[in-house]
Amino acid sequence: MHGDGRLDLGLLADGDTRNVVDEYRYWTEAAIKQDLAAKRQRNLHVAIENWTHDFNIGSIVRTANAFNAAGVHIVGPKRYNRRGAMCTDHYLNMYYHDDVAALIAWAAVEQLPIIGIDNLPGSQPIENYQFPKDCVMVFGTEKDGLTPPAIQASEALLHITQQGSTRSINAGAAAAIALYAFTNQPHAHRRG
Repeated sequence: MHGDGRLDLGLLADGDTRNVVDEYRYWTEAAIKQDLAAKRQRNLHVAIENWTHDFNIGSIVRTANAFNAAGVHIVGPKRYNRRGAMCTDHYLNMYYHDDVAALIAWAAVEQLPIIGIDNLPGSQPIENYQFPKDCVMVFGTEKDGLTPPAIQASEALLHITQQGSTRSINAGAAAAIALYAFTNQPHAHRRG
């Protein structure tokens, strides 16, 4: 067992209390990240506008890890509530952009369409949308939603259909629903 280069000798000696599935128990962070990348079938990135130090960001990072996103992009200040991420950011590619223009430029180089998630007038129900195989899914802040530059950059704007009286659902919950919707439908061939 000690000859396996994926294993962390310190964790083997002291125990592994991390929030990882049993398959990755005692593996190094680098080995887990490498294995997740090898298993990834789509180039899904998750972007979060961070203008109000939203406490949901950590939860969104954790959700992105759960769905094996290729990366998480923090747009705005780099600081966010890492406690909510429960160290899942260690297994993700994390990107930081000063503003939406920088995110747009990055997505253009990578040839990834931007898909905005917000319950705005004119947005489409997420359950009726055929996602591209690869994309950047962008979420706004809990209070204000997507900023105008993020809206303008979005190839599509999607909302989560709701049945009750609340105007919106928690941003962390919205991200979980959107990533579930993305991963559970057939995908078109990559564009570009």
